[in-house]
Amino acid sequence: MKLLRAIQFKEFERVGGNETIKTNVRIVVATNRNLEEDIKNGVFREDLYYRINVFPIFLPPLRERKDDIMLLADYFLEKYSKENSKNITRLSTPAINMLTSYHWPGNIRELENCIERAVLLCNEEVIRSEHLPPSLQFEEAAAHKTPGRTLPEMVENFEREMIVDALKKNRGQQRKAAQQLGLTERMMGYKIKKYNIYPKQIV
Repeated sequence: MKLLRAIQFKEFERVGGNETIKTNVRIVVATNRNLEEDIKNGVFREDLYYRINVFPIFLPPLRERKDDIMLLADYFLEKYSKENSKNITRLSTPAINMLTSYHWPGNIRELENCIERAVLLCNEEVIRSEHLPPSLQFEEAAAHKTPGRTLPEMVENFEREMIVDALKKNRGQQRKAAQQLGLTERMMGYKIKKYNIYPKQIV
């Protein structure tokens, strides 16, 4: 009732005081609850709801805003890299795929915690899939209908990431990427074919 009065009449009294104070403020409220249902159930005041429901903005959950995931991830990556004095510049392609395919029940707060954890674990310039939380790892495994990752699968995934990263750094030039990784051109060509990597499409 006191909040409703402050919004409706723009006045209130301090706790323990008897002087009425005039105010002129703009109130912004947010909730993840269905207030109309709460009104029906008698747990929220109907008059207060209609007083604050002047200009409603409905924000869909993060899982319905896939385009926002990487924008937010890049922001948090820069933020926590600076806070931890690390030079982490980007996320690997498999890591990006895991982030964008996850359902994010905890919305933006969960994404922020995920990137902060990855930054703490990462000791190179690139966030890789193994730096991400187990919840994302399990989600990926379920998506591929596999009970879990075996050691050979994890090694192959890491090797593929390393090759893709080297190709990106060298703008798709296989010879330079092979030199960077300590591989022969023949071995590089074999692995590119094995992992279905298309150097010309890598930028």
